Amino acid sequence: MCGIAGILNFRGRGTDPSLIHKMTDGLSHRGPDADGFFVDPDVSLGHRRLSIIDLSAAANQPFYDNSGRYVLIFNGEMYNYASVKPLLTEYEFHTSSDSEVLIAAYAKWGTACLGHFRGMFAFAIWDKQEKEIFVARDPMGVKPLYYFLDEEHFVFASELRSIVLSGFVEKKINQEALLEYFSYQSVGHLNSAINGIHQLEAGSWMKIRDGKTEKRVYWDLTGLNVKFDFTDKTSVQKKIRQLLLQSVERRLVSDVPVGAFLSGGIDSSAVVGLMAEAGSERPNTFNVSFDEKEFDESAYASLVAKKFNANHERILLKPEAFLGELKNALDAMDTPSGDGINTYVVSKAIRKKGMTVALSGIGGDELFAGYPIFSHYLQLQNRKWLWKLPAGLRKFAASAMKGSRKDRMLQLLQVPSVSIENVYPIFRQILSPRQLNELTSLGSGGRFHTALQKELFQKRENLARLPLLSQVSAAEWLGYTQHTLLKDTDQMSMAVSLEVREPFFDQDLIEFVLSVPDDLKKPKYPKSLLVESLKPLLPDEIVFRKKQGFVFPWDLWLRNELRSFCELHIKKISQRPFIRGPQLMEYWKDFQKGNENIRWPEIWLFVVLDYWMEKNGIQ
Repeated sequence: MCGIAGILNFRGRGTDPSLIHKMTDGLSHRGPDADGFFVDPDVSLGHRRLSIIDLSAAANQPFYDNSGRYVLIFNGEMYNYASVKPLLTEYEFHTSSDSEVLIAAYAKWGTACLGHFRGMFAFAIWDKQEKEIFVARDPMGVKPLYYFLDEEHFVFASELRSIVLSGFVEKKINQEALLEYFSYQSVGHLNSAINGIHQLEAGSWMKIRDGKTEKRVYWDLTGLNVKFDFTDKTSVQKKIRQLLLQSVERRLVSDVPVGAFLSGGIDSSAVVGLMAEAGSERPNTFNVSFDEKEFDESAYASLVAKKFNANHERILLKPEAFLGELKNALDAMDTPSGDGINTYVVSKAIRKKGMTVALSGIGGDELFAGYPIFSHYLQLQNRKWLWKLPAGLRKFAASAMKGSRKDRMLQLLQVPSVSIENVYPIFRQILSPRQLNELTSLGSGGRFHTALQKELFQKRENLARLPLLSQVSAAEWLGYTQHTLLKDTDQMSMAVSLEVREPFFDQDLIEFVLSVPDDLKKPKYPKSLLVESLKPLLPDEIVFRKKQGFVFPWDLWLRNELRSFCELHIKKISQRPFIRGPQLMEYWKDFQKGNENIRWPEIWLFVVLDYWMEKNGIQ
């Protein structure tokens, strides 16, 4: 796990070497173990390394192939590099690193090398001979890659802030991206929060040569074609277990100890159980727990740790510790997000225990229909007849509701159908279009479409071919999962130099599970397909317990401990030109008075954005 940065100069005039050093220094938290640079008149490349596979200096980057033609900078891990290596018999290897396998694969297969690898990655390869740069991002979008492109330069990095440090980009907010942020608490591709900086789409690559750009999508979650006999439930479950075990085995590849987050829930317990089955050593597990019973899950975590003979450690925190780390977590945000504070605090606690790699159970809910959104979507499908009624009658049906629930129902009853591209953006929104128009000038008082809505609409034919529950999973990945959950996991864990690996976000596993029919996947109890596929791995006490998780009293904190902090930033952001200041201040006052129709995340989005803009000097 690392941080990468680069500057390509189309005019061949060279670039001040201090710029790539400055950009790379801005990524030091992502790779504290080593740095390295390649500079010539056409390109400057920088790398920060967190040593995990092949700890020797020979594996430091930039990495050169044997011919000296190709130069690689690479962020992430190729989990299956050991199985790809024997296919490259004509290449003489000098290290045991996945980086050398990657550069050798590119030298042999070019862009087709991406089809051979399974991993999480963002990398760039400079071809000295053709004076061409190739950049690529992993299929699931686990690792970020941002870029700026104009007539003279292509500038890219693992983080927004690194590109800003290059000096080529004006520190100006992207108001179009703010529509996405206020709607869904994060910014999706292709935009970013800073004007002029873009995100490379997950599962895609770019080639740039002589100022000309070629871009391709090499993997699309919605375009799957898995051939399997799904009529045999036992075979399906057996295949899922096999793919889960393979996914965990892949993510145990490391030359440093690997730990695991263990909450005691189904997903993290499944990961730990499969670690015990796949590994030759006892799993290292960590549970962040609390004295307060409403938050504490340590008893369940201990039960799982004992069952799988784990080296288990309970890390005791007070909920107030989250408040104490709040500013550190906000400082760690490379891009504004309404979520992620929990991830920062937990990652920091595990990093302090000496871990540099940890497996996480995130993704289980998205893949195995664990959220209420899945059942809500099925309920809508059973009430399709409502959308055949006159629009006025549908609108009247929602008139008795209040607050954000009323907003949501009005929107749902006004869409032309209950297909996933119409309803998912409504399910996941934080601020409704009405609220956005009242509190900001971003929507110009009219209707607007977010990037998520546009992407779902573009993929609607592929989405419609998937089973209903898989339609939700795919929409989740295109929305919340990719742009909030995975992005927050990356930026908050890497802020403390911890690599987090997510077995449920394995390409082969996802391709198969999204092809499973609804009648096999529809939960009889929470994530029953996952549990039954792993039987008898998980104890009944884990499977059938009440779901808890990190549900802290943020609404009370915003009205008490965090009131002055929030009010300061609410007042500041009220002065910005894209905010309707008087309306936002009134909204804040109503929240303080206990208005139950105003949810704390709606307020928090404004606080985080102002803090982020002020911290990073964004105009």
